[in-house]
Amino acid sequence: MTLKLYDLAGADDNHRFSPYCWRVRMACAHKGLPLETIPWRFTEKDRLPQPSNGTVPVLVDRGEVIADSWRILNFLDQRYSADPLFGSEPAVGAALFLKLWTEQILNPLVSRIVVRDVWSKLAERDRSYFRESREKRFGQSLEQVVENRDQTVLRLREALEPVRTILCERTFLSGASAAGPDYILFGVFQWARCVSSFPLLLNDDPTYAWQTRMLGLFDGLADRAPAALDQAE
Repeated sequence: MTLKLYDLAGADDNHRFSPYCWRVRMACAHKGLPLETIPWRFTEKDRLPQPSNGTVPVLVDRGEVIADSWRILNFLDQRYSADPLFGSEPAVGAALFLKLWTEQILNPLVSRIVVRDVWSKLAERDRSYFRESREKRFGQSLEQVVENRDQTVLRLREALEPVRTILCERTFLSGASAAGPDYILFGVFQWARCVSSFPLLLNDDPTYAWQTRMLGLFDGLADRAPAALDQAE
């Protein structure tokens, strides 16, 4: 049976950029699970199956509805034990730490770099909602948020030093092969890649080489996704 994923889309149905949805898409590919992605937009909260909190990802499997990317990844490991994403209880704890670090440290920095680009890629009906909600969150206009992104990206690159150190010694965060921790972190970079042409990483950064390897996984699943450089402004 094909799983269904409600997946954030821009003006074009094929333009998918949610970092949290990308975690799930990569995880399903890792497990070889057939997945149908359903385009969803910020102003379509009433279209989501319940229970949900009005955001994506939301996964539907055999009539069961699971919301939140972390819960979905753990659900996939419990229901489909082959090719585990985490592999053990201690590994789940370490991945949870990475998740929280990614969401609390990296995501806010990347958001300050790409938030105006996200707005430009949205369907017209989503733009007012997105601008109003994000400007309330930041306390300033989207244009003001990204004014200093040349400095913000330096802070991001500094924050990535622990990742860089690991990737100097390992092909993936998880070792010789990618797994759950890699998909959690990769979502951040895929989000930026899909909405913005602003470079987050230097070409000689081990994280850049890791991102390139991630893009090539599963017959180039992520690499085939429409990227900002492919989009006309």
